[in-house]
Amino acid sequence: MTGALTRPSKSDVYVSAAAGRRRAAACLGLVSSTFSTIVSQLSAARIGRDAAVDWMVVATIPGTDNMLSSEPTPGSIVVGILFHQWADFSWALFFFGVLGKWTASLNPISLIVLAAPWAFMTSALEWFVLVPLFPFWRPIFTLQQPYWVGVLVHLSSASIYPMYRWMDDASLGNQTGKAFLRAWTAAAIIGIMVLALAALAASAGRELPWLGRDATLDQTFMRHMSTHHDQGIELATIAAEKASNPHLRRLANLMTSSQRGENKIIEKWWASWFGLPMRVCSSEERAAMPGLLTSAQVEELRNATAAAFDALFVKMMTFHHAGAVAMADAELRNGSDFRLRIMAHAIRHEQQGEIALMHGAAGIPAVLLASQSMFGDHVNANRP
Repeated sequence: MTGALTRPSKSDVYVSAAAGRRRAAACLGLVSSTFSTIVSQLSAARIGRDAAVDWMVVATIPGTDNMLSSEPTPGSIVVGILFHQWADFSWALFFFGVLGKWTASLNPISLIVLAAPWAFMTSALEWFVLVPLFPFWRPIFTLQQPYWVGVLVHLSSASIYPMYRWMDDASLGNQTGKAFLRAWTAAAIIGIMVLALAALAASAGRELPWLGRDATLDQTFMRHMSTHHDQGIELATIAAEKASNPHLRRLANLMTSSQRGENKIIEKWWASWFGLPMRVCSSEERAAMPGLLTSAQVEELRNATAAAFDALFVKMMTFHHAGAVAMADAELRNGSDFRLRIMAHAIRHEQQGEIALMHGAAGIPAVLLASQSMFGDHVNANRP
């Protein structure tokens, strides 16, 4: 009969539902990736990370080590943020698109429960495989950034996944769980506001107070690592100007930027926690400090010929980094404020990673070295 209504076929319903899931997944991906970017930016310095340096390191994944500079540039920061957002967006599309047959119908509580294992799994895939091996073949990210940083970033993104039901239901005209999702959204907004207030207070010199047990141990670590980093910056600055190998010059820029960033955080923490100027290390302390070069050795590097410079720099910086790793290990064993211990672990990881990068680590060997350096000083123990 002309004009009669026809019932949509099962295939039409399936296609419509799949399209709705993809639209909801895309919206969720935009929200979750933006949320994790904001959280990462606001919270990094609270645990001893320089967000600008981290974004620069992420930028090397699509942009190679050409992104590295002694001070992170606006361009490298933007590339790092955009690549991070693309990756987070892609994981959301995979979770609710490719896996949508199983995940799209999950309730918000189930998505909350799945957030942590999903964060561990996706960050592991990136850290162990997708970035250092296929398809990017970029060892810098894995050797420079500890695995737990990625876990925290992915966890902040996955914490937004419960909102998917709201987005998907809205596309289907369903308001299921609306009250819960409003509360979850409010909690996310409040979390960002708390982090923003903490960042604002820190910019005014008011960090969260020192929470350790033994101020002498933590203060010694901060003073010694700051002094050690000062010399590391000096050595790396020389290498950025004199190294013949372009890759080595860029690695020297990475060393400069990461150590400058950590020193800025240490100085801010010290001023906020202890209220007194940081005492300069004595000559006796410097002489006993592991990995610290003498003035004569620094001048030897500065005056080295072009033909001899690269090998001498790698030798001296390997020795220097090994000393920083030993100091970080001591803080991990004996330190008391949890933020300094987190920073110490990151320093240990990145400086062992830079040793491996100077010695040409790439591919599977780079992944194995990065995995070992997460748990101990295995890299330097095997260096001549």
